[in-house]
Amino acid sequence: MTPNFTTPHEKMCFETAVKFNVVRGRGKSRYVKTCSTLEEAEQIARQFNDGRTMIYAINNLGNSAHIFNV
Repeated sequence: MTPNFTTPHEKMCFETAVKFNVVRGRGKSRYVKTCSTLEEAEQIARQFNDGRTMIYAINNLGNSAHIFNV
């Protein structure tokens, strides 16, 4: 999927990302999986098949941004 950046921060995080988090739910039922590539993150997110799984880009400095939902 191609990101549609809404802020310079999102673009910077994506362009400098060293890992991606797949996130669903909230609180005690939150699911988080860290992936080393965007492709791996998207593959995991597609398993849920509802468009509600969030993908975050994370860089070496710890900056993170929501990139898109799958």
